[in-house]
Amino acid sequence: MYEFRLPDLGEGIHEGEILRWHVAPGDVVSEDDPLVAVETDKAAVTIPSPRAGRIVSLGAAVGDRVGVGDVITLIDAAGAHAPPARTDKAASAERTATPSRTEAEAIRRLPAAVWGRAVATPATRRRAREMKIDINQVPPTGADGRVTPDDLTRFARGNGGTQRPGQADRPAAAASPAAGTGIPFLDIEELPDFEQWGPVEREPLRSIRRKVARKMTTSMILVPHVAHMDEADVTFLEEFRLRERENRKDQPGGRLTLLAFVVKAVSAGLRAAPSFNASLDPFREEIVYKKYYHVGIAVDTGKGLVVPVIRNADHKTILEIAQDIESLATRARAGTLDVADLRGGTFTITNVGPLGGTALIPTINYPEVAILGMGRVQEKPVVRNGQIVIRKMLPLTLAFDHRIADGADAARFVTEMARQLEDPTRLLLVA
Repeated sequence: MYEFRLPDLGEGIHEGEILRWHVAPGDVVSEDDPLVAVETDKAAVTIPSPRAGRIVSLGAAVGDRVGVGDVITLIDAAGAHAPPARTDKAASAERTATPSRTEAEAIRRLPAAVWGRAVATPATRRRAREMKIDINQVPPTGADGRVTPDDLTRFARGNGGTQRPGQADRPAAAASPAAGTGIPFLDIEELPDFEQWGPVEREPLRSIRRKVARKMTTSMILVPHVAHMDEADVTFLEEFRLRERENRKDQPGGRLTLLAFVVKAVSAGLRAAPSFNASLDPFREEIVYKKYYHVGIAVDTGKGLVVPVIRNADHKTILEIAQDIESLATRARAGTLDVADLRGGTFTITNVGPLGGTALIPTINYPEVAILGMGRVQEKPVVRNGQIVIRKMLPLTLAFDHRIADGADAARFVTEMARQLEDPTRLLLVA
């Protein structure tokens, strides 16, 4: 019997959510046949079967979260050449439906000796990783020898698992990772019972949205944010952009957006302001200056924000950047980005202009140290040569890590970027 465990899906990915099973118990599969679709915090991937055989059981249901190394399927290699046990339409339909919760629970309840590891739900395993606990060392008190969240709490306190559930002197919520950060006055209380005031609807925080929540919390807690705001007069640039877009509408990259020009200006500006193209290593107390310029663009996918990366933006023309933006945004919304598309960014741009709003203060995409927010271009009265004229103004906000840069650095960076955006000919000459 072959125990197929969720494989390592890439750097920094510790778990995934089951999106769809391509097989059902009793099915016969060949090596490399599609087995299961899993959505991680970064992308959706289809995992093939590692070998031929008959599917004995599925270890998780659609919607379950499983950790890297968790057994998700039992495959009987001896049944590789046997006729399928079920060939009716119902069996085929089950591949795309939620597997039986009874089957999933049966797999989880097998004795630990069968699996060679502790018995626990994916959520409990994730919590153990967050608490930096080897779950295989935790004495279980749950049904059928399962490790429970309370077991993790007792183990972390050093009680050796001698207390039964309900005997702990403090509620399990008190041992949450947030409560153990050592940050003074940080005390996350449980939410009130909202149902006492009226009906509610609950939805699990999953996949991309869960990753966004974690990453933004990390950024806001660890990084001292400062925001510098300015405006760029893009009147001439908008005239040039709209004219060129009309001329190039049937060509690659012809769907010129303002974002493409801003990416070009940012990538050039980062060369002169290396502090904003860096990361701070708090353990070594070092600033890591990156000598490459990979600009991330925030894309609203409906499931949450993802940040695909335009690589070597400083070496690309505006048309090439425009082509990258269109391709990355399309694939992001379709959920077909590769994990590699989301890695290695050095600076991020988020553009809420098309959605409205006069300005924004964005959250830094940690471990980067700066992010640029673009607002909506608006016609505004401004003074030019002593005269009030109407110009198209682009609001810009640079949020940055005050540990590695000061306000004067931010002012110089944004001022130079605005100067380039105000004159399309200058921007086109940027190396």
